[in-house]
Amino acid sequence: MIMNKFILSLTLFFVVVLGANNPISAQSQESIDNPQIAPKAIKPVNGKIFVHPGILHSKASLEHIYEVATKKTMPEFGSYELLKNHPCASAQYTMNGPFAVISRDGQYAYTKSKMEADFSAAYLNALMWIATKDESHAKKSLEILGAYADSLKLIPATNDAPLLVGLEGTKIVNAMEILRYTYNEITKEQMEKITKMITGIFLPICEKFYNTKAYTNGNWGAIITKMYISSAIYLNNEMMYKKAIDFYYNGNDNGTIQNYISDSTGQIQESGRDQGHSQLGIGALATVCEIAYNQGDDLYSACNNRLLKGFEYVARYNLGDDNMPFTTWKDVTGKYSDWTVISDKSRGHFIPIYEMVYNHYVRIKGLSMPYTEKVIKKIRPEGYDRDQPAFGTLLFYGTGK
Repeated sequence: MIMNKFILSLTLFFVVVLGANNPISAQSQESIDNPQIAPKAIKPVNGKIFVHPGILHSKASLEHIYEVATKKTMPEFGSYELLKNHPCASAQYTMNGPFAVISRDGQYAYTKSKMEADFSAAYLNALMWIATKDESHAKKSLEILGAYADSLKLIPATNDAPLLVGLEGTKIVNAMEILRYTYNEITKEQMEKITKMITGIFLPICEKFYNTKAYTNGNWGAIITKMYISSAIYLNNEMMYKKAIDFYYNGNDNGTIQNYISDSTGQIQESGRDQGHSQLGIGALATVCEIAYNQGDDLYSACNNRLLKGFEYVARYNLGDDNMPFTTWKDVTGKYSDWTVISDKSRGHFIPIYEMVYNHYVRIKGLSMPYTEKVIKKIRPEGYDRDQPAFGTLLFYGTGK
């Protein structure tokens, strides 16, 4: 009875914080109250069976990381060494924060690079805990997240607030998913306060973005969605999960599979802008697909494998092909419809997003991605990127079969 009252009081608190459209269900809160739930499928009241651990990394893929680190399996081990040697993956990492207010722009822009590194360190140390079984990495990850949960009060409503939430929130939620289901020393109190930060500070900004008329380039919507679907799984919330998937397919935004990638050519909504943002956008869409696939839903195949077309278009141009089809894009907002040629800005600079999709489409599904394959041969092993899962050769090569 006492526990039931406690759960009810926390649920009411979340309703007050997030408003009438609060995405946090009582069932979600109940699962938070039990941090030592075994890594298995969890069926909430509303019916969706969620598999844990199972956001970016399934139980099998986490086991694969440990096996690679132990047996030095190639080509994955090359990527693991890049992870191990990254400063943010060190158990001796020194926090820049925590901060009471974080922002990418405006008055508190000075916190941008500092808090990004801190949240990367939380995620990468969680991965290193899996790879090494060295408890100091799990403790470091929880130290960072716990410190921010104790101090963070606000993400101001600046222009870049949705990007901050999407990019950094994804790291936080995935780190917590790993620790919750693999680290037995995580406490109920740690779970509650870090989850409260996610639900009380990060998720309301996602909800506001979804409820606002489209106004951004497509990488934004894709980035918000990878955070939102991650949180849905972490919280065992079917309503949120369905909302994220519906947005991926049908959202009135540039950041959907139908509005970001051309069905006929694979051209990207941001191809006329620059190649960095084009890769940022398709990388975020791929992350959403990988997360859903770990829950048994195949978004990769949406719209006749349109994501594959987008990756091949971007890879082909950035490898040097000057005969790319290109049309002036009529985007959802009408604000980004005046690019008349494909942009050569950042051309040939590849970010680590290719192993994930190649593993799915080629190694699992048996499809062909010749240009993506050429990129992988050029950049393997994949290393760090602040805004992507990165280290794809370690995290995604040969997994999910």
